[in-house]
Amino acid sequence: MKLSDFEMEVIQLLWQRGQASAPELHKAILNERKVTYSTVKTIIDRLEEKGAIERSAQQGRTIFYQPLLAQSQFSKPLVKSFIKRVFGGKSRSLFSHLLQEEPLNSDDIAYLENLIAQKKKQLKDK
Repeated sequence: MKLSDFEMEVIQLLWQRGQASAPELHKAILNERKVTYSTVKTIIDRLEEKGAIERSAQQGRTIFYQPLLAQSQFSKPLVKSFIKRVFGGKSRSLFSHLLQEEPLNSDDIAYLENLIAQKKKQLKDK
C-alpha cells in the first residue's frame, strides 16, 4: 500500500495515540503545518478507503479512528526502498551515515551495541 507523506503523517499520529478523532488529528497537525480541517478529513477518508484505518468508536457526532495495520507493515518496505534509492541498496552505507552524521548520545550507542550483540548471537546460533 502506497501512502503519501501527509497520509503517513496522519497514520503515524494514530500509531502513537492508538485512536483519535478528526478534530484531534487536525489539532495535532496544526502544530507542524497550517492546514484546514477539511484537508485533514480528506486524508482520513483516503486512509479509510485504502483500508489503512477504520472507525473504532463514536461519541455523539465525533468519530474516532484507529490504524488497521501495524507500523512495521509500512516501515519495512519503506526502509528497503529508501536504502535502495538513497544508498544504492547498501545498508552499510546507511549505517555509516548514521554513525558519522547523526548526533548520538551514550544511550543511543548502548542501544546500537545491544542490537549488534543480538545480531551476532543470531548468526552464531545458525
